[in-house]
Amino acid sequence: MQKTIAIAAAAVLVTGIGAGALYTLTGSTQQCSGSTIAGGTAAIGGPFELVSHTGETVTDADVITGPTLIYFGFTYCPDVCPLDNARNAEAIDLLDGMGHDVKPVFITIDPARDTPEALADYVEVMHPKMVGLTGTEEQVKAASKAYKTYYRKNGEGEDYLMDHSTFSYLMGPDGLWEFFRRDVSAEDMAETVSCFIEQA
Repeated sequence: MQKTIAIAAAAVLVTGIGAGALYTLTGSTQQCSGSTIAGGTAAIGGPFELVSHTGETVTDADVITGPTLIYFGFTYCPDVCPLDNARNAEAIDLLDGMGHDVKPVFITIDPARDTPEALADYVEVMHPKMVGLTGTEEQVKAASKAYKTYYRKNGEGEDYLMDHSTFSYLMGPDGLWEFFRRDVSAEDMAETVSCFIEQA
């Protein structure tokens, strides 16, 4: 029941509502951003092996072939995940209009419920370009650790929720370019992503 509500909410929200304050990197793309990441850009991101919503085993090299927006969440999420993914989807569409091809990726932190089939339903609602990724508990934990994300199961039974961090990561084949908090609008996200792409 909760999953149906979450997917319905995602369908309503996919028109775009938007999200959190912007954190940025230093270096050659400094003009695109203003703050720094503790530990440097190499501190976030890394190799993973997961299963896509089409059932294929993929690695980070298969998924991050160009500018990529990565978000960790779960399909049963009733509010935060649909809002954040709708904002990201709107930014992707704005970037398409600017001539930039950016891939949205949704990595589940709830592999027990988020099978490839469940993810296929979810990404179909969210955005036609979105890639959904799941895997074993160990595979998901390894991907979360690489991206320094937090998650924890909250509750029991079929309708449990997951506490989790809510950053969206802009990755390139060379690693992390930027990350976004929830209060960044789709327009501001698209503008920043466009700047990074043009400076890459």
